[in-house]
Amino acid sequence: MPKIIIPISNGFEEIETISIIDVCRRANIEVTIAAVENLQTIGAHNVKIEADCKIEDINSDKFDMIVLPGGLPNAFTLADNEKVQSLLKEFKEKDKNIGAICAAPFALHKAGVLNENFTCYPSFEQKIKLNGYHKDDAVVIDDKVITSRGPATAMIFALEIVTILCGEETSTNVKNGLLMADY
Repeated sequence: MPKIIIPISNGFEEIETISIIDVCRRANIEVTIAAVENLQTIGAHNVKIEADCKIEDINSDKFDMIVLPGGLPNAFTLADNEKVQSLLKEFKEKDKNIGAICAAPFALHKAGVLNENFTCYPSFEQKIKLNGYHKDDAVVIDDKVITSRGPATAMIFALEIVTILCGEETSTNVKNGLLMADY
């Protein structure tokens, strides 16, 4: 069973976070939510999530992928947190998958793990880099790094994660169960 870690802090984007968790769990991916601040974390729109553990308890060897949701100030907190930055570098060094959506590709950029091609929430490319930015793509996959634009692309992003970790057949089954094939 594939395993992913999702670090969150206050101000996380709820749609992105919950979509990733839900879609991945539907595909039987084990999801661990790791709090950067308090175990009970408050989203950008006051939705509270109880994390499974603290980020300090995470060992990269036990996970296949790290996925960062966006939202503010969450994206900046993830970019400034030493443990998150260290984990991102470890995942890159171990040739494991890395994902980020919305403003969170900024944290990948800060860790030096963002590949050439990426997407993010419009205007955040100004904080990252202009070359390699794909403004019109919902999801960009560049080797083992997957990025996405924002809340409206969260389901597409999550399904791409399922495809990467579980294969096309599982992704199609989850997509059909969500009625995504109808849109």
